Amino acid sequence: MQRSESRILTTHAGSLPRTPKLVDLFVALSKREPVDAAELAAEVRTATLDVVRKQREVGIDVPSDGEQARESFLSYVQHRLTGYGGQSQRAMVRDAMVPGFIELKMPDFNRKSVSLMTAPKAIAEVTHGTIDPMREECNAFDAALGETDGFAETFMTAASPGIVCAGMLNEFYPSDDDYVTAVADALRPEYQGIVSRGYVLQLDCPDLAMERHISYADRSLADFQAYVHRNVAAINRAIDGLPADRIRLHVCWGNYEGPHHLDVPLEDVLPLYYEANVGALLLPFANPRHQHEWRLLRKMPPPPDWLIIAGVIDTTTNYIEHPQVVADRIINVAEAVGDPHRVLAGTDCGFGTAAGFGEIASGVVWEKLKSLRAGADIAGRTLFG
Repeated sequence: MQRSESRILTTHAGSLPRTPKLVDLFVALSKREPVDAAELAAEVRTATLDVVRKQREVGIDVPSDGEQARESFLSYVQHRLTGYGGQSQRAMVRDAMVPGFIELKMPDFNRKSVSLMTAPKAIAEVTHGTIDPMREECNAFDAALGETDGFAETFMTAASPGIVCAGMLNEFYPSDDDYVTAVADALRPEYQGIVSRGYVLQLDCPDLAMERHISYADRSLADFQAYVHRNVAAINRAIDGLPADRIRLHVCWGNYEGPHHLDVPLEDVLPLYYEANVGALLLPFANPRHQHEWRLLRKMPPPPDWLIIAGVIDTTTNYIEHPQVVADRIINVAEAVGDPHRVLAGTDCGFGTAAGFGEIASGVVWEKLKSLRAGADIAGRTLFG
């Protein structure tokens, strides 16, 4: 992966706003309604070109395709793996039980979007089904990159085995251990395909933090830590043989504007993340619940060959961060790591976790990314002279 050699490189966590037409098509697809495949493919290509161009315009150094080819960061795998059908009934995040919160957010729950609470479940053996959707997504990304130059590097996201199992529940395997092992093996060709196309692979792993206040809300911290250890082992199984320096890990506590007072502290799980055979870790340091935790990078330093992608833009508020605030956050992380060359600037999470679901107005997204670039430039002048 590219390091910040003479200036702080900018990136983000993956998903970017989709067009209204794409949202409609993906919502219909997620409900298993008929969708014209040619129309969807054409809209994906157009939207991918648009987000790649916009990333260049706002100064992103390491872009993605914005997940324009996916209905959500998670449930897209149902179209690439076998064994899924029916509907999961995902537990609600526990912090949402604060009195009045659900009533306040009800308009958000009722808007047209792909649901992450009712994704399909495993009802048969989960195996890798087809590489065609991944190949088509990469082709659209390559075509867009061919019309847009100036990027330092590119990346593409993929759901981790653990988050697939957490969001797409098990109704087939005798144990959750068996299920996550099967999913790791089924996702392996996808991971290999992304790396073989020349992209950095980003594994999205909200399960490694968020599940503490969902499926493990009533269990001990030790139980949750064992769960994290198991899911990191599943990641290592799935990426075995791939170069660690072409893989980055993204962890978060849930990409929603909520209380988050029940989030597991980073201190309780960070050493477990270091067990992953990857080359970079993306952590959120911009939201009000976790922006202080950059200090842990000094107390619990990452492996010496790892990069840290610092989330310095909040993806759940329409406030546009001032460039100086962004710069201060980057500088804090760089000083904690002890080497600015090992730090990139990014966002806490994605801006389009699922089609139609997002806290941020599309225009605000691009203004936030402009501020990311401006803040990285300020920080770079301080850190590199």
